[in-house]
Amino acid sequence: MNDEYEKVEMQDNNPPEEKPKRGRKKAAETEPPEEQKEPEKQDDPELTMQEEPDLVVQEAPKDEPKTPEKNESGDRKSFYGLNFNELDRGLSPEQLSEWSAIYASYRSKSILSGTVIGVDQHTFSLRNGETGDAEKKTMYSAIVIEYRVKVLIPEAEMWMPDETRPEYVLRNMVGSKIDYVIMDVDRVGECAIASRRIALSSRRHYFSTAKNLHQEDELLECHILAVGPKRCLVECNGYDIGLTQRDLSYTAIPDLREKYHPGQKLPCKLKSYDKEKGQLVISVKEVNPNPFIGAELRHPVGSRRQATISGKYAGGVFCTLPDETVCLCLYSSQHADSSFRIGDNVIISIRQYDYVRKLIYGRIMAKW
Repeated sequence: MNDEYEKVEMQDNNPPEEKPKRGRKKAAETEPPEEQKEPEKQDDPELTMQEEPDLVVQEAPKDEPKTPEKNESGDRKSFYGLNFNELDRGLSPEQLSEWSAIYASYRSKSILSGTVIGVDQHTFSLRNGETGDAEKKTMYSAIVIEYRVKVLIPEAEMWMPDETRPEYVLRNMVGSKIDYVIMDVDRVGECAIASRRIALSSRRHYFSTAKNLHQEDELLECHILAVGPKRCLVECNGYDIGLTQRDLSYTAIPDLREKYHPGQKLPCKLKSYDKEKGQLVISVKEVNPNPFIGAELRHPVGSRRQATISGKYAGGVFCTLPDETVCLCLYSSQHADSSFRIGDNVIISIRQYDYVRKLIYGRIMAKW
């Protein structure tokens, strides 16, 4: 709890006067202590993070609390002093349900889930850990609106400590589904500030304390947060994990954005989990068996098959068959590379199997 607030609270409570003893002169009357001035109200929303006292994004209280609970921060005192019957009067059932979920998350740290519909820039007040002074800083914030209430998640609250991502990752998270915990509520302004970091910490705790110990090849689920041409970021049980094309598919994918998008839910297999180091390793492609297994029976050497060009590398062409088997092909002598593009349908001839590297070699015979 905020020690600074407790000191101020003690100053506000006037100590009881001592009764004068018999036979002694009455103590001289002293001037009453000056009342402590209330802090000036801030125009920018702020929020106090108890987990990291050096960061303050605290909304200035708009009303004086009536009956605050003991050892509560100033913003929580202001929250408990609101007249919710008056504020919530006239709300539709959908609005009331939305606000009830926000109130519950704020008071009990329960986890909410929502879709990121945008990323905006906002100015917050940050407390310097060395000097304790409040400093204004502009940063990106993820925007979640479940129905009508705008929830802001500052960039500083998006990631776990020592796992900060570049700004462009957050800007590419539009459409992703994330978990968050409400940290501050502006009921009059109809907005709230939340933390994804706290929700991730809770998810990790639940995962690590499961009754059944997690074992290799256990089936899990992951949610895609952001996708780039060669890599994508997913969240699985509170862990943000970067995956490459080799982790996602047995087939060659030139641009992952053509197949995957933020908000997509994928099944995955647990490969390893280290609770002490906080490391979780998963594989999406291993949920299904490798299509190379049994390929020599489906596509014997010398057979011709229809395939789609899925990639090019150093003069070679990756061709994907309908059963997701990949064949590394060369052009026949009468064809040039400029005549073929990724996505073209072609006829290939199966030439050789490499059982050590699990590769199939062939030649492109014609366009189809």
